[in-house]
Amino acid sequence: MKKILCLLLTMIIVAGTLAGCGKQTGTDKDAKTSSGSTPVVLNEVAHSIFYAPMYVAIEEGYFADEGIELTLITGFGADKTMTALLTGEADIGFMGSESTIYTYKEGASDYAVNFAQLTQRAGNFLVSREPIDNFSWDMLIGKDVLGGRAGGMPEMVFEYILKKNSIDPASDLSIDQSIDFGSTAAAFSGGQADFTVEFEPHATSLEAKGDGYVVASLGEDSGYVPYTAFSAKKSYIEKNPEVIQSFTNALQKGMDYVQSHSASEIAKVIAPQFAETDLDTITTIVDRYASQNTWKSDLIFEEDSFTLLQNILEEAGELDERVPYADLVNTSFAQSAAH
Repeated sequence: MKKILCLLLTMIIVAGTLAGCGKQTGTDKDAKTSSGSTPVVLNEVAHSIFYAPMYVAIEEGYFADEGIELTLITGFGADKTMTALLTGEADIGFMGSESTIYTYKEGASDYAVNFAQLTQRAGNFLVSREPIDNFSWDMLIGKDVLGGRAGGMPEMVFEYILKKNSIDPASDLSIDQSIDFGSTAAAFSGGQADFTVEFEPHATSLEAKGDGYVVASLGEDSGYVPYTAFSAKKSYIEKNPEVIQSFTNALQKGMDYVQSHSASEIAKVIAPQFAETDLDTITTIVDRYASQNTWKSDLIFEEDSFTLLQNILEEAGELDERVPYADLVNTSFAQSAAH
């Protein structure tokens, strides 16, 4: 992941140099829409029920109430989301905050700053081929597991849990990292591996088909981890503080909603975002995430969480030098929204 972002950052810098005074990409914050709203392009790393508070804010009209006309684009990968952010194709990026660390380390002058943290636990689950009533992580020793991409948060959190349980990810089990994100569930259904690490809705889908059984939550066993956050370029935040504040206010309303409503109520609100998934499945997934305290009550990205993130990156061999919290995290907008 770090190498991919390094290459992309180099291409972005070169393209910017060649472009000189060419056409500026992204939206013009000085230009209002016909309704008087401010257009904002948000690029999300993936479209997942894991991010329910954001979709509540969209469907309940909280962004519109704050004067924002939101365009949501799915990047399908942190590298693509970060590229969209750095090139100005997106105003705000939503992804794992490790990506902001990578680009900062590679020397980006107008780097991405995290201003709101959405999830505080990992959103993936360990799925077994057979039901296991009393699962323990040492049951993975000697087994084949479908894992995630090296350098990505799903795989790093998985390996972090293994190490916490005195299991060597390199020698005590076999982790297949060759399968694309989103394709591991199909591979597992096809007979590959003994276990697979899956996001929703794939974990629930495997259970519904009888092809697998959720035996552990990586979110519960890894503890509180700053899994996903919203970020914008430093220059964008400096030029558009009122937009960032309005955006954060809308998100906080979404966070308040999921803290005060049932899984079934949340599912009904976000159902239009997941037309291909039936309401019962959405409700099951929302309940699974809510029960493990996935979503923070506020959006403040605490320094302790940032330190834990860097611990995980170091243990995974993805970080050789710490980066300053003060440079990469701005909590002022989240603090204002929480009051």
